[in-house]
Amino acid sequence: MSAAASPSPAGRETILAAAAELFAAKGFAGVSVREVAERAGVSKANVFHHFSSKDTLYLAVLRSAVSRFEALLDDYAGERDGFEARLRGISREHLQNILANEGVSRLIIREVLESDVRRGQELTERVLGDGFNRLVEVIREGRSRSELRADVDPVLIASLMVAANVHFFQSRSVMRALSGVAYADDPESYSMQVMDILLNGIASR
Repeated sequence: MSAAASPSPAGRETILAAAAELFAAKGFAGVSVREVAERAGVSKANVFHHFSSKDTLYLAVLRSAVSRFEALLDDYAGERDGFEARLRGISREHLQNILANEGVSRLIIREVLESDVRRGQELTERVLGDGFNRLVEVIREGRSRSELRADVDPVLIASLMVAANVHFFQSRSVMRALSGVAYADDPESYSMQVMDILLNGIASR
């Protein structure tokens, strides 16, 4: 009697998409692997064929969102355009990526805010580190070609760019209620103004 054939595992991307929807709606604790399997239309065994645990699946969902931005960063590596144009493009597209993936972006921000040292290390190694390091490298390349002041820390510039965009993402509803805020519904204008300040400073020349 021949052994029964193993079921074909569902595509990894199908499971990731289902998990992203559920985790974004309910958070990590509120989602079971069974729910993910049902949403994806597969068995739990298929989920575990691709992901060894619920936490591994969760981190893969976060990683998938970040990888979209990493692909954009690859387009801005090297000597394409001028340094200022590269940084402006990266800032604009990073913000667009956050806004386009709102549910997962909230998950990532919450993880960053609530993680202890061990979890923070894991997030850096498995989710956030590669993208951030690539951004730093783009800035470092500009400094090596004297397109950026030699005394400016590329890591700090990268941190400020990311922080400004996260602020916009988290604060839009408050911005709309503040007097004089003209960019609450215009992320491209916001990004442009932030980069003007980073590149040119605020002191009168």
